[in-house]
Amino acid sequence: GFDARFSQLQGNAMSYRNSSPQEVRDLIRTEAITGQTAGMAMGFLQANLVILPEIFALDFARFCQRNPKPCPLVGISDTGNPRFTALGTDLNLVTDVPSYHIYQQGQLSETVTNLHTHWNDSFVSFALGCSHTFENALEQAGFSLWHVDNQTTVPMFKTAIDTVPSGPFYGAMVVTMRAIPDSRLEEVVEICRKYPLGHGAPVHIGNPATIGINSLDAPDWGDPAPLPKGYTPVFWACGVTPQVALCNAKLPLAITHKPGSMLITDIPDSAEIPILGQEFPLSF
Repeated sequence: GFDARFSQLQGNAMSYRNSSPQEVRDLIRTEAITGQTAGMAMGFLQANLVILPEIFALDFARFCQRNPKPCPLVGISDTGNPRFTALGTDLNLVTDVPSYHIYQQGQLSETVTNLHTHWNDSFVSFALGCSHTFENALEQAGFSLWHVDNQTTVPMFKTAIDTVPSGPFYGAMVVTMRAIPDSRLEEVVEICRKYPLGHGAPVHIGNPATIGINSLDAPDWGDPAPLPKGYTPVFWACGVTPQVALCNAKLPLAITHKPGSMLITDIPDSAEIPILGQEFPLSF
C-alpha cells in the first residue's frame, strides 16, 4: 500500500542522487516525496523559495541585494506566473516543492504540500541559492556530511549577526552547521568559496557562542548533528534568513519552502549567475 511505498521511498532517498531534476520534481509533484531534498539530483542547483505579493517585491529584492551571502538571488518570477521558466523547462511553483510554509501577519499558519488553494495572481516568487549546492562538491572531495548520510535536515541556527534591512525586511542571519575535520578547515573554505550561489565560503568557524549560538544540540530548524572529537563546527549563511525577515515584516501573506525541502532547478551547480554584493568577511 501507500505506507509501504512511502517507507521505501524514504529509505531509498539516496537513490535519487543520480536522478534528473525533472524526475525528482515529478515525484514531488505527486507527493511521493514530501521531506528534505539533500543529496537528490546531485549536480543541480537547489533553491530556497520566497513568494510574496508584488507590492513588497521591490523591497525584498533590495534585501537580497544588500545581503547576498544568506540571500544569493538566482531568479525572480513574472508576477502571477507559477511557471518559473528561467529555472526549469517544466517547473511549477504550485506543486514542485515538497513542503511549503504559509505565513500570515508574520506567523506560520500552516504547512502544505501544494499551493492549489493559496496561489494568486499578485504573487512574485524569488529563488535563492542553497547550501545543498556546495555539499555536492564537498562529497566529491571526500567529506562525509552527517545529515546527508543519515537522511536528516541540516541544523540551522539564528545568530547575533544582523542583516542589512530593506523596507519592512530585517532580522538576524540564519546559519547552517556542519562538522568538519580539524585538518581540512582551510580546504573546506577554498572549495565553498567557488560557489557563491550556494552561500560561498563559511561565515564563521569554531566557537558557536561567538555568533550568538548557545547550544549546538538545540537548532532553531532542522535536526541536531553530532560534533565528533577532532572536528570543528563550521557555519554557512543560510537561505532561511529571509524567513526570519518575512516574519519580522508581518506581511498579510507570504509563502516559503519548508526548511530542508527545496526547489530543485535545472541549473547546473557550476553555473555562474552573477549576484550583487560583497563577500561576507570570514571570522574565526
